[in-house]
Amino acid sequence: MKYIKDKNFLRFLIPSMIGAFLFVTPINQGGNLTIPIAVFANALLDMMGDASTVIICGLISISAITTLVHKFVGIKFIKNNPKLDNLFSPSPFWFGVRMTGFVFAIMFLTGFGPEIIMSGATGGTVIYDLMPILVCVFLLAGLLLSLLLNYGLLDFFGALLIKLMRPVFNLPGRSALDCVASWLGDGSIGVLLTSKQYEDGFYSKREATVIATTFSAVSITFSLVVISEVGLEHMFLPFYGVVSLAGIVAAIIVPKLPPLSKVPDTYYTEKSHREDIPEGKTAFQYGMELALDKAEKAPSVKEFLAEGLGNVVEMWFGTLPVILAMGTIALIIAEYTPVFKILGMPFIPLYNLLGVPEAAAASQTVIVGFADMFLPSVIASGFASEMTKFVVAATSVTQLIYMSEIGSIIMGSKIPVSLKDLFIIYIERTLVTLPVIAVFAHFLF
Repeated sequence: MKYIKDKNFLRFLIPSMIGAFLFVTPINQGGNLTIPIAVFANALLDMMGDASTVIICGLISISAITTLVHKFVGIKFIKNNPKLDNLFSPSPFWFGVRMTGFVFAIMFLTGFGPEIIMSGATGGTVIYDLMPILVCVFLLAGLLLSLLLNYGLLDFFGALLIKLMRPVFNLPGRSALDCVASWLGDGSIGVLLTSKQYEDGFYSKREATVIATTFSAVSITFSLVVISEVGLEHMFLPFYGVVSLAGIVAAIIVPKLPPLSKVPDTYYTEKSHREDIPEGKTAFQYGMELALDKAEKAPSVKEFLAEGLGNVVEMWFGTLPVILAMGTIALIIAEYTPVFKILGMPFIPLYNLLGVPEAAAASQTVIVGFADMFLPSVIASGFASEMTKFVVAATSVTQLIYMSEIGSIIMGSKIPVSLKDLFIIYIERTLVTLPVIAVFAHFLF
């Protein structure tokens, strides 16, 4: 083939194959389907061991102290670097969130703080169970995402998938790879990938927001954990089939509703990269043309490392304080107040209408999933009805947006979405996917 003779072919092929292997190639690890980057993240987590809390609190403290000094005194080398200046000059709201995360971090570092924050059901869950693996994922994904982004792989597959993603979801073809990375690995990887694509002008505001809130799917591995929590692991295949179908229905319907439908198709950068196949060319030809052009402009090893380290700094110092602050606050509300129980009461008639047993109990799980996706299944594990357990577990996975991880990562990124909009999208996803799940549950039970 003529493309193989192109001097840029190997510059496209080798890094892209490494990136594809790391981020979207399914492998079997201990009987679970995962991706290599997740395996490496877990290995790094094991190496950190008990030091993980100190590392997390140290990173959040550096972020907060640097922000404080830069805000009130000014740090010259940060001011001269636009990316660092933006990172350490947050708006008043995000400054408050970062400082809140810092206060929580000091509490966990010293071991002194109120039980409402330190409890294993609130802040303890976030800092001991969630954040250690995220620190590792952020490090590896930040360093290595360039293999997907800068050597032509996304451009090639994006062109191949335009004819599927544009008519069905009104999204660029490359968004399909965001979904695969989430599905096989972790939703946080999908959000990070989406955010970088948005910053580089490949996604508009609307596209980035839709992809982050719709295609950053819950991984297969964590879905197995959820269904196992309610004692129905023997039904994993029909469970994940129903979850996938309900997710596709939500991906088609929810972006057509406000607030997603009202997000403008404007771009973060002045130069956009909208994908359209030119007349007279096949998707493959256009994809190879884009890929080889991208490979020609690919970064050197030094530039690759510099960009990767910049990504890691941004994720660690910008996102970790947000996750600790907002994740802890969301779980405090779920654990110590009746807010989510009260908000779930309007769903009782819907559960009754759909013929789901234990409707009143099930309704309590609807909104609590906004705090953490695992909480609904923990509550449902005590239900008597297997059908209700199935419905609650499947709904919690398809709701997708939960503040202890994905929601906080989205809000800590450049993707332009507010907390209010995230909650509205969460409710819309619930209303769209719940009937689909309930209908299939009646066939299964």
